[in-house]
Amino acid sequence: MTNRGTTRRGVFGALAGAAAATTLTSEAAFAGSPEESPFRARPGTSKRPNILFILADDLGWGDLSSYGSPLIETPHLDRLARGGVRFTNGYSAGAVCSPTRVALYTGRFPGRTPGGLPEPIGAANATDGIPAAHPTLPSLLKAAGYTTALIGKWHGGFLPHFSPLRSGFDEFFGNYSGGVDYYSKYSHTGDYDLYEGETPVENDGRYYTDILGDRAEAFVRRRHDEPWLLHLNFTSPHWPWEAPGDRVVSEEITAEIKAGNTQAIFHNDGGSLETYKKMVENLDQRIGQVLDALRRTGQERDTLVIFQSDNGGERFSYNWPLTGNKAGLNEGGIRVPTIVRWPARIRSGQVSHEPVVTHDWTATLLEIAGARAHPDYPLDGASFAGYLLRGAAAPERDLFWRTRSGRALRRGRYKYLRLTATGADALYDIETDPREQADLAARQPALTAELRTRWEQIDAPLLRYR
Repeated sequence: MTNRGTTRRGVFGALAGAAAATTLTSEAAFAGSPEESPFRARPGTSKRPNILFILADDLGWGDLSSYGSPLIETPHLDRLARGGVRFTNGYSAGAVCSPTRVALYTGRFPGRTPGGLPEPIGAANATDGIPAAHPTLPSLLKAAGYTTALIGKWHGGFLPHFSPLRSGFDEFFGNYSGGVDYYSKYSHTGDYDLYEGETPVENDGRYYTDILGDRAEAFVRRRHDEPWLLHLNFTSPHWPWEAPGDRVVSEEITAEIKAGNTQAIFHNDGGSLETYKKMVENLDQRIGQVLDALRRTGQERDTLVIFQSDNGGERFSYNWPLTGNKAGLNEGGIRVPTIVRWPARIRSGQVSHEPVVTHDWTATLLEIAGARAHPDYPLDGASFAGYLLRGAAAPERDLFWRTRSGRALRRGRYKYLRLTATGADALYDIETDPREQADLAARQPALTAELRTRWEQIDAPLLRYR
């Protein structure tokens, strides 16, 4: 298979100047730069905002220049961060794609529903997905008068059993699977995967990230008589490693998929730092396109924008100083860039070090929009509306993660971690040791036991892995 990428040494040499222009060093990205002030709420009143939730796919904690990347330049997302608040302790609900998305839509731990158990959802069946009867962020906001739309990656279950339209979205354009070829739109299932609602649509042959940007811009520019919720779920920078213009790579991968080698889309023999840089910078450009549409249509002030990644970075991501990556529960697998902007209510140029996880945003958005969770489906996320808008303290609670290969719980500065590979409990002070190198379990056995017991209490009512 063709690989046009350069070597790691070549990229660092060719892009040496980019490091000098980086907005923040990785150390400053953790602490906050002199240009950022500690977060402080600005109490006031406003109308219910439009909500734009942008989800990147497999973007690492340090892959934005505002989070310390030495190679990648992301001026539009950096500008978004300067316009609001940048979180240094933002987390994804899962370590891979679909569990995080299930948590975002339901506001609950992935293990509450069968669709949150696969890591990730990989095939069509009647179990792996978000049941139509389960209340979701879009269904609850729709009932509260919001127009709801999903553009991009769904990954909440396949047809004929599951679909965004059955989970509260008024409209959907995008892919059902975890990742598609950027040009042919074929997925690991061996099938074409680009839909309008529940109907396949013709492929126009363009780069997928560009298509999603255009569709989102069109949605923003439409006349809206009611507030709206738009989930803009890019697949970038998820594999296959195809930057704009890499049509030859796409043709080779697609030919292999059609010949029966569906594993080709994982692109284990391709990619490079240069390609990855181009993919992320294209993602940044397309997000900038949508943000510009908000400004030009006069909706910027009254639109709450949240940007996050669905999990930690993968092969070519920059996670320093974190360890681990996608699929693991070390910080590099679950700590993600998180940015919030709402000009009408949130001051610009701020940084927050409060831990916040994906399903907290579900609870937050419901409160801000004046909607309530269904009493039969209590939320696991905690609302940050009081913290962001009224000067209240950030919610105090334990952050919980569970995968087939590990368990983790964060309380304040401490993180309890057990990985199947080691089988041993570990304890880390994440504030002083974000690389998780100094295991404090033997030094603090009582705290380790306390956090282990709490993890087991939260885990007990969750569904078991099949």
